[in-house]
Amino acid sequence: MFLDRLEETDQKILKLLIENARYTYSEIGSRLGLSRVAVKNHVRELEKRGIIEAYTTILDPQKLSGAVSCFFEIETKPETFREVVQILSDAPEITQIYQTTGNCRLHVHAVLSGQEELDRFLSEVINKLPGTVSVETSVILSRIKDVKGLRL
Repeated sequence: MFLDRLEETDQKILKLLIENARYTYSEIGSRLGLSRVAVKNHVRELEKRGIIEAYTTILDPQKLSGAVSCFFEIETKPETFREVVQILSDAPEITQIYQTTGNCRLHVHAVLSGQEELDRFLSEVINKLPGTVSVETSVILSRIKDVKGLRL
């Protein structure tokens, strides 16, 4: 469905990388009947085209340190929208920012070291955002389903 515009070999390579991004070119090649060099060339082209954005290790901060993970639903006035986006983009606690439907609405995810840092972040950053119409904060209690990347 999402990969219809890609050639079949690229589709197969991407499916394997989504399954396990640590597969070597040789492992992928052996599963697909390709040489290591052929797989490497395909992957480099997918990276060059921006289809593969990055490879990363995903940590669960709550299991590491009891961190607090939360979502903010923020609506701003149109004239301050870009400024708010810049302030949030510069905040190291923010991991994701999405513009959503509605008038100047943002869906924002943040990870903070604990309740004390959340309180500080709310008072020093979120509550001081210019032109804010509304803010809703939701603290994540538990992760029920969390799909990483594109599922094919």
